[in-house]
Amino acid sequence: MKFRIIGTRLLAAASTVGVALLITSCGASNTIDYVYVTSNLQNPGQINVYELNSESGQLYQIADSPYPAGRNPVYEVASPNGNNLYVANHDDNTVVMYAIGTDGKLYPLQTVTTPGTEPVALAMNSSGTALYVLDYYEPAGLGQPSYTDLNPGPGAVIVYPISTSTGTLGTPLTNGAANYWSVQCFPTNLTVTPNGNFVYVTNTNAVVVTTSPPVTGTVPTLPPVCPAHGTVSEFAVNGSTGTSGGQTVSGMTELTGSPMSTGTGSEPTGIVSDTGSGSIYVTDAALNQVYAYAVGSGGSLTLTATVSSGTQPMGALVYGTPGNPGNYLYVANYTDGSLSSYSLSGGVPTPIGTVNSGASGPLCMTVDPDVRRYVYISNYIGGKVGGAEIDTTTGALVMNKDAPYISSGQPTCVAAIKHVGGNPNGL
Repeated sequence: MKFRIIGTRLLAAASTVGVALLITSCGASNTIDYVYVTSNLQNPGQINVYELNSESGQLYQIADSPYPAGRNPVYEVASPNGNNLYVANHDDNTVVMYAIGTDGKLYPLQTVTTPGTEPVALAMNSSGTALYVLDYYEPAGLGQPSYTDLNPGPGAVIVYPISTSTGTLGTPLTNGAANYWSVQCFPTNLTVTPNGNFVYVTNTNAVVVTTSPPVTGTVPTLPPVCPAHGTVSEFAVNGSTGTSGGQTVSGMTELTGSPMSTGTGSEPTGIVSDTGSGSIYVTDAALNQVYAYAVGSGGSLTLTATVSSGTQPMGALVYGTPGNPGNYLYVANYTDGSLSSYSLSGGVPTPIGTVNSGASGPLCMTVDPDVRRYVYISNYIGGKVGGAEIDTTTGALVMNKDAPYISSGQPTCVAAIKHVGGNPNGL
């Protein structure tokens, strides 16, 4: 029997007995970052919060962790200033904004309901002024039944302006009479270029299938309006504007030729921009490949390379120094439980090697934002958080001897912020 993943996350909530978390807190002197991991084993879901030891890369859960999330939290992003965490709750159709305290603790301050249904991914521009939310299904037309797995339809991108003073989300920007931008069927992820000029969305136009649980109910059929191959929707950031806390944010305009085909039989899942805005990288869960695209001056994409990955690649991470092109690319391969490493030269990936992710079912990755040498992975099936150190000379990953780390079970995504020793950082 087969089960499925919606987007880059396994989207089903299961009600089971909670996992006993036996990790104790570390000394604050070596804490450089806080790491946040969403999980959907319990209903509602949970967020585990860890301190990161700067010398070893080891994670230690803070005293009050885990914190409650909504139903089936599947994605999260942290603000660039480290003050706020935003979590997408798939089954609630909500995004929750949390303030982050100086001790890493979470305080839910705002909940917004997305215009469509089943949010699957989030992205934020580097200035922290706009949050992009990807709904698996867009709002139905007036007088029409809502889009669901039994009545599937196109997806949608919603743009929320963010108040730079409070982190709260303003009213979604308008696109004509709508408050969203349509994409194609069964979208999985999205990315914003570091300069904030372009947004790209992966549309599988298929249901990504895995033989691993949890069961997600009725598997939808492909609507006739959607093509029988994967695509990438391309948007320029301009057009309509909106404000939140006095911050003005621009909407989007879809580029000519968008959506762009990723080829026959493709199912694009993960997508990430490099740190210089010159390239984006797309993982293909069906063909086990990674595509590199050059970003043109107007935002159009040109395929520059195709390289092999492990089995069913999902999330991707670019490692580089701020303001400079990425040096290395890392890809999480869900089915074989591995991480593929690539060096990047001119936006072209060259394979370095493959390591075990620490537990089965890797989905999402992040690098610590301070020392920038530790990578953490949400291993969904194994229910653990993987940890690895980057060899900054070769780009190879070396698994942390203390990893994997205990989570609340079925971790879906991971994010991190800098520890700001004593300075105002949220509450």
